[in-house]
Amino acid sequence: MNTPASRTLLSVIELLGHPNLRPVYERLGYRVQTEFTVRRAISSLRKEKPAVIVADFYFQPDFRDRVSNLESLLASVQSNREVKVLVLYEVAHQHALDRLMQRFRVDAALTLPVDEARLEATLGEWRG
Repeated sequence: MNTPASRTLLSVIELLGHPNLRPVYERLGYRVQTEFTVRRAISSLRKEKPAVIVADFYFQPDFRDRVSNLESLLASVQSNREVKVLVLYEVAHQHALDRLMQRFRVDAALTLPVDEARLEATLGEWRG
């Protein structure tokens, strides 16, 4: 099994209104790989394990068996605790994120708009 690349960050952006955080990631020394669908992100995980995944969360009430866009992605990294998961979410979706976090590991969650200082502190802590 691949071990996490020490400086790779997988950014999963499915919402077009997502802020451009790439400069923050790069300033912290991460090599950034961006995917615009969860399906492509999962595919990229088969090739390389990142140190960090940052993914936007959105609630999808029309799904019977899922809460959000992230279940499949989170399921694919649950057993690999070395890969840290940071979720970005809208405050209005807190209840749905809480439900998701009862089933899947999420190492940190930040509300949108992202406070860059909190983002830097979280990612910096994970880098050691």
